[in-house]
Amino acid sequence: MIECSGVLDGRTIAVVVPAYNEAELIRDTLGSLPEFVDQIIVVDDASTDATGELVQVFFPSVVLLSHDDNRGVGAAIATGCRRALALGADFTAIMAGDGQMHPDDLPALLQPLIAEEVDFTKGNRLAWPSVRSEMPWHRWVGNQLFSSLTRQALGIDVHDSQCGYAAMTRRASLAIEWDRLWRGYGYPNDLLSCLSLRGLRVRDVPVRPIYGAERSGIRLRHVACIVPFVIIRGWLRRTAPWLTSLVL
Repeated sequence: MIECSGVLDGRTIAVVVPAYNEAELIRDTLGSLPEFVDQIIVVDDASTDATGELVQVFFPSVVLLSHDDNRGVGAAIATGCRRALALGADFTAIMAGDGQMHPDDLPALLQPLIAEEVDFTKGNRLAWPSVRSEMPWHRWVGNQLFSSLTRQALGIDVHDSQCGYAAMTRRASLAIEWDRLWRGYGYPNDLLSCLSLRGLRVRDVPVRPIYGAERSGIRLRHVACIVPFVIIRGWLRRTAPWLTSLVL
């Protein structure tokens, strides 16, 4: 386990938690975060349930940011990461509000950043030994497909492109144009595109796949249209920047 002294040497860790209608799960998610985390930033993306109220009541030390309108998970992450920068965080992690990202995997994501080996670490559920029994088969197939397309399109060695569990150094966070990040589902591919274009070092880290009480917000249009579009846009940014500057 990472301690705040020693390897961190006074450096701070922030965790950004995008949340939309997570009243049933947000308390367990926030309550399970490790003690070494210095700042927890919850971004309530205009929930219609009591997500924000529960955070205020049970976690008063958490930084709660609220969108007036539902902007999408990518936009919520951008809002949280900008605040983490403003608070001076040296490392920023992204964890969902629905409990799908195990807090015990956070140290493994942070270690390569603290050791200055890479700029950005990304969870790889497909490398977890029991993934075939724990991840629904259609998600396993879809993640394999999109990860292969993302590697080819962006020239970046990632094997679970759709996993949102990630961590980054301050250098990486400063290099990302958060105002231009894809606002909804598909943001992980857009984020990888940005990292690739800026020559930042990215590493996969095995994390456990968790599927329980959460309700997925992914719809057919995300799988069939949005994610492929974001991947194609990333490929064009890499291979034909003159074209993307005109039309994308």
